Amino acid sequence: MEVKLLTYTPEPEKVVAAAARLCYSPKTAAQVMEDFAAADVNQFISKLVGMGHFSPFEHVSFTFAIDGVSRALSHQLVRHRIGASFSQKSQRYVKAEDPGQIVKPCSVASNAAANQIFDQAIEQAYAAYAQLLQLDIAAEDARYLLPNATVTNLVVTMNARSLLHFFELRCCQRAQWEIRDMANRMLALVKEVAPNIFSSAGATCNTQGFCYEGKMSCGKVPAEKILSRS
Repeated sequence: MEVKLLTYTPEPEKVVAAAARLCYSPKTAAQVMEDFAAADVNQFISKLVGMGHFSPFEHVSFTFAIDGVSRALSHQLVRHRIGASFSQKSQRYVKAEDPGQIVKPCSVASNAAANQIFDQAIEQAYAAYAQLLQLDIAAEDARYLLPNATVTNLVVTMNARSLLHFFELRCCQRAQWEIRDMANRMLALVKEVAPNIFSSAGATCNTQGFCYEGKMSCGKVPAEKILSRS
């Protein structure tokens, strides 16, 4: 897996702070931006986070290149569709590579018997896929044979508010291991360019001392700190 931050809104924290201050200022947005000192921006962002006032965070976005992940991951990722945009390598127009282009779980790779079963199934699926292509079956139909382990590449754009929610859910220990790894890498990248916006981002057990997984909690926090979102 490789995760890169391709681009993001220039001066993201200043934009968020200016958008919030504009609501209470007679000045124009451009004037507010111009008058905002760096120290004031940092303080304002911290205040917004503390108040839970996140609508101004929707004015900045971050675009990532995510390569070498599985289709199992991408199926989870596109569920975060509010305030997010996705572009993914097409299996309709791009033919699948050889069976080496797959993501294998560590639980499988570390178990000799499971590893053998997994490899055989992948080889059979790709062999059947290649046979369909040789019979002039279109790739868009042959792809029905391809497994969730098939590697894919994506471009993902999310606004800061959506990212904060995404990190709450996908940095959680209960998130599936591959998307949790990706989320943690994304978080590390955005912290470098917007440290105040994402200073408290991540799983709620770490950032708020609470767990919202209810009966499904991993137990990292005391029982009295385990809540339910419903």
